Amino acid sequence: MADDQLGKTFPVKSRLKPTPKKPSSSLESKYWRSFKTQQIPGLVSAITSIDFSPDPPHDFASTFSASVTLYNSRTLESKFKITSFSDVAYSATFRSDGKLLAAGGESGIVQVFDAKSKSDLHRKLRGHTRPVRLVRYPRFDKLHLFSGGDDSLVKYWDVASETELLSLQGHKDYVRSGFASPASSDMFATGSYDHTVRVWDIRVSSLNSVMEVNHGKPVEDVVFLPSGGLLATAGGNSVKIWDVMAGGKLVHTVESHNKTVTSLCVGKIGRDGGEESQKYRLFSVSLDGFLKVFDYSALKITHSMRYPAPLLSVGFSLDCSVRAIGTSNGILFVGKRKKEQTEIDAPGADKLFGIRSVEEPENRVLKPTNFRYFHRGQFEKPSEGDYLVKRLPKVKLAEHDKLLRKFRHKEALVSVLNGKNPQNVVAVMEELVARKKLLKCVSNLDMEELGLLLGFLQRYVTMPRFSGFLMSLTKKVVELRAEDVRTSDLLKDHVRNLKRSVEEEIRIQQSMQEIQGIVSPLMMIAGRR
Repeated sequence: MADDQLGKTFPVKSRLKPTPKKPSSSLESKYWRSFKTQQIPGLVSAITSIDFSPDPPHDFASTFSASVTLYNSRTLESKFKITSFSDVAYSATFRSDGKLLAAGGESGIVQVFDAKSKSDLHRKLRGHTRPVRLVRYPRFDKLHLFSGGDDSLVKYWDVASETELLSLQGHKDYVRSGFASPASSDMFATGSYDHTVRVWDIRVSSLNSVMEVNHGKPVEDVVFLPSGGLLATAGGNSVKIWDVMAGGKLVHTVESHNKTVTSLCVGKIGRDGGEESQKYRLFSVSLDGFLKVFDYSALKITHSMRYPAPLLSVGFSLDCSVRAIGTSNGILFVGKRKKEQTEIDAPGADKLFGIRSVEEPENRVLKPTNFRYFHRGQFEKPSEGDYLVKRLPKVKLAEHDKLLRKFRHKEALVSVLNGKNPQNVVAVMEELVARKKLLKCVSNLDMEELGLLLGFLQRYVTMPRFSGFLMSLTKKVVELRAEDVRTSDLLKDHVRNLKRSVEEEIRIQQSMQEIQGIVSPLMMIAGRR
């Protein structure tokens, strides 16, 4: 009867407990989190490039150390490894039909392989005098490719005859990145450590670049966006988007990374032919270990993921099902998206294994005219038009909550002090402050219970989350029970340890203020620049 008169009770909770930061619950964040990540460890050294084949099943190639390895995108197993490089390999790239694979290297030679078999070596293109960090095929051209190296030159090749057709000069430093235009096989862009990105057109007889933009930092990567009218560049900790059709006008700058952005790629949401198939996103990875997904149509970051190592390369398959990321310590993170049920149930899916799916009979919906309608159990699922009456869940109370409910304040404080959860202790103390009973409880504690309280204060009084509340409480406890502390050696030890903790915290705070005084002027000077 007394319980009914007291009404509803709830467990006490600390007001000082910080609210945890919840991950984004947007539909797009859920989509990117649906990729289940697997690791391919032990690849010896940094993974310098990743490229997916445009031909199904969209296998991918990665370069690390002095080799190029081709992986099966379904099983993530290595199909074969090409080890004909004398030094570090760079910039593996597939031809538009997926049949040929080309890569550069530290030796300055561009090598072309058969992507179906490692034994058939097709061509070696010699012309660069320094390491080749850029190799790309034009979008629709199967006969040529272009390359760039640390000799500051961009070369255009005829693969069949191993002939250098053009040598394009204009960059003044290492050429480390480039991308073919999706709008024309005769145009491509290259980025250099001289801070510039140049757009070339091989139809121009003067061999000069047709457009030049200044990124402001050494350019690590360049990528055309799918329309061909926009160009994204990465350098320093920023990604910039340029309007090629407007002659290189800066459209937007993204500065979401804390360290150098090392690689860019374009991916899209959904499957080919669907409504979502044109929702393209720009991926960027950085030495800070973050992958950022940028919606360049809305000019905002839609998703972010952190990895345990600096990231050097990123790739995304054309069927939107596999994402690969390479790190500086030789680990390949491959994320695979589970197929939706609509994809599994698509026409012809059951013919793959030579069996036909059997349609499950629909459950008959019971109506009030049926006698069984009134004998449904508690586990019966509600129909669409049913009105649900939910039973409130039973509140489970801890021992200190039960004691507080009975107004046994001292016993509640002692009970929670015997536990190991400081948040519960502070919550009970705050409740006693609200009831104006905390100091009375402290004055009624015996020697052993007072030792428990002083031990708790000694451990947690300097914790930033609780210090604002516990500092003032500690002062009151010492003043209120000073006579008892003088008569007990055990309590004297607790107070002595408490004093040491407070003095150490004061020394730490003074050191932090000195460091802040040194750093603040430097930050102000850096902000003016």
